[in-house]
Amino acid sequence: MTLFGYSLEQIFLVVLIFAGLATILVMFFGDAVEGIGEGLPIFNPSVILSFITLMSAAGFILEKLAWFSSVWNIIAACIIGVILSTLFYLFVLVPLRSADVSLAYTEESLGGQLGKVIVPIPVNGFGEVVIETTSGMISKRATGYDNEAIDYDETVLVVDVKDGTLFVRTYEKKFV
Repeated sequence: MTLFGYSLEQIFLVVLIFAGLATILVMFFGDAVEGIGEGLPIFNPSVILSFITLMSAAGFILEKLAWFSSVWNIIAACIIGVILSTLFYLFVLVPLRSADVSLAYTEESLGGQLGKVIVPIPVNGFGEVVIETTSGMISKRATGYDNEAIDYDETVLVVDVKDGTLFVRTYEKKFV
């Protein structure tokens, strides 16, 4: 079957190449068009591009193998594209959207956290504390809240944070 003087196989291949290039552009500039798909997920650029890419790839393969007539190949390619892009949306995009873990942290968010002393804190001096967060281990300069000395491997509570310095107290877990 030919369309506009080109074989259907050529059309599928050209569409596949342009959809792949558009996917790369969306990866780099996706934040600019991110809000488009907020209302209806089917208008999400990633879902649309995945459908076009998968449909054209399936159509190209079906045309190359020539199992059926071109009309049946187009219908089968559309069905394959819908199924695979739906799976992509449900099992990749939805979990990524609901993942709310950020690698960034603010100094204010460290208040109230528990940490371990890795460099002892002397009286009126500085040591180092490591805090385990969801994004990894954070090592910060620390001093005693009341200028007290705190030994190595003590568990401490971050009371305050000022100018990148943690003000900590020894944490005593009380059993009731």
